[in-house]
Amino acid sequence: MTEASLPGTATNLFLEGDNLDVLPTLPPGSVDVAYLDPPYNTGNDFAYRDRHGSGAGRHEAWTAMMRPRLVAVRELLDARGAVFCSIDDNEVAHLRLLLDEVFGERNFVAQVVVNLNPKGRQLGTFFATSHEYLLVYARDAVRCRLDPTSPHTVLEADFPLTLDDGRRFRHLPLRNTNKKFNPATAGTLHYPLWGDPDTGAVGTEPFPAAHEVWPVFGDGRPAVWRWSAPRVQARPDDLVCRRVAGRLGERVDVFQRDWLHAGRRKKLSTIWLAEEVGSTDTAVAELKAVVGHVFESPKPTGLLRRILDCYPDDAVVLDCFAGSGTTGHATALANAADGGTRRCISVNSAEPTRAGSNAHTAGLLTVSAITRARLVAVAETVGGGLELGRRPG
Repeated sequence: MTEASLPGTATNLFLEGDNLDVLPTLPPGSVDVAYLDPPYNTGNDFAYRDRHGSGAGRHEAWTAMMRPRLVAVRELLDARGAVFCSIDDNEVAHLRLLLDEVFGERNFVAQVVVNLNPKGRQLGTFFATSHEYLLVYARDAVRCRLDPTSPHTVLEADFPLTLDDGRRFRHLPLRNTNKKFNPATAGTLHYPLWGDPDTGAVGTEPFPAAHEVWPVFGDGRPAVWRWSAPRVQARPDDLVCRRVAGRLGERVDVFQRDWLHAGRRKKLSTIWLAEEVGSTDTAVAELKAVVGHVFESPKPTGLLRRILDCYPDDAVVLDCFAGSGTTGHATALANAADGGTRRCISVNSAEPTRAGSNAHTAGLLTVSAITRARLVAVAETVGGGLELGRRPG
């Protein structure tokens, strides 16, 4: 999809090293979508130590660590690309300001709330925190190809009506319910239709037994239709006339038959529930199934699958704080599910795992070893292959 290209054909490419060293070795503009899950700065030392944060306070040091890495990610993004950043309350305010600085405030797309811990953290001083955030910024909002819809959020239950041929649909008012659109602002859409509530027939010209129907708001004020007259004429079977009980009594109105069809997508909300994208518990179980319980707080593959849904099935994905390798795993699963040719570049440092931890006991002596072990297991069980790049320097 990108204009720049990367060597190789495997679904997953893993590069070991500090991302500040690795990212400049990749072709500019070669990435369609980047996912970042940086250290959350909860008070513990974070592994990415460099000159940018020396002598600064905790937030200042974290921000200084992140700035050059975000600049490097921006350079790698295609002009139509976007970055998704996971973060919690410790640094969300600082990260948003930093993203405004690096990407430009006008390229802000969304601040998504992700319900990764439905039970809530019970050890907190006040509320039981059950969410994190996902900050989304475009490389260029005007050119961005991010599609904020998903086929997986379309529910059959939302289409309760069925025709004799089995097609499911729901009724939507043909009247535009947004009061910004009215006869003064959209005069060409304020015109009469004719409908028979007994047969459901709708037309733009009078016919026997038809009622003249004008678009009105619930309080009786004039409104406008969502469709032009030529569109009504072209799609009469997608409209139906019905009697409705309005605020001012019974009246006749026109509705659209909104069909459930294969490939239908629904716009994503800015709250993503654990039941939709997975939780920390399901993420631990996923990792345990392929490598073992070797990482404390992995992200669920469902979260990354939803992000991947926002881009075409040939997208190049970057995860430069790869952690346990969730993004690479999710990319392989997405390709296996729909036959896509997505590629994922995972970058992680050789930070030592803590002595006595499950990972260290299992012989995974660095965090990058965890990433590599998972991606090897994914290549063997899901497919897509794995390429290991050379460590810079």
